[in-house]
Amino acid sequence: MLKLENISKQFRAGKIIFSSVNYTFEPGEFIGLIGPNGSGKTTFLRLLSVNSYPTGGTVKYRDIDIHKDPQNYLKNVGLVHDEESLPMHLSAVELLEWVIRSRGKWSDESLHKINRLLDKLSLMEDRDQQIGTYSTGMKKKTQIAAAFIIEPELLILDEPMRGLDTSTREIVMDMLIEAKKNNAIVLIASHTIDRSADYIDSIIDFPLAKK
Repeated sequence: MLKLENISKQFRAGKIIFSSVNYTFEPGEFIGLIGPNGSGKTTFLRLLSVNSYPTGGTVKYRDIDIHKDPQNYLKNVGLVHDEESLPMHLSAVELLEWVIRSRGKWSDESLHKINRLLDKLSLMEDRDQQIGTYSTGMKKKTQIAAAFIIEPELLILDEPMRGLDTSTREIVMDMLIEAKKNNAIVLIASHTIDRSADYIDSIIDFPLAKK
């Protein structure tokens, strides 16, 4: 369970992004975040990925205060940021290996698991080349692979479909729906979210009401 209690975020005096926000997200929930650019979606997701701190309130995952104990929290989390945030000197395979090892989950099957996931995302012969040489779409596929490789309990994704072709978008959506079925919490900000889709449990509209 991910619980937000009286969360507020303010960047400077008089500039309130949101305040007194309370949400509880349960395992197996798929939550879509919708709103225009600049409405606070990315700020909200950055706060939940511990790339930003709340001005007030707390966020707890199970019994973990995520901003006081980010290491224990983030080992359960798969992240896709809207901006490119990849180590350009590594290959996709090396990055995914680092992600698994940093979570203490490396096993004899891990390399096969990495290659199966990269095959699914059609990241073919360039998987062993430096990420700095990749196209925009390949970098996005690498971000998505890094988010999914540990089979996270919580997925936080900011515009994960941007830069992907139609067939890859369908594959990624299938992966998200499968993660939901496996009891992961899925939080996604995307212009491609369909409000009427049966896999959506709830929609959060931005900007959030300010108090």
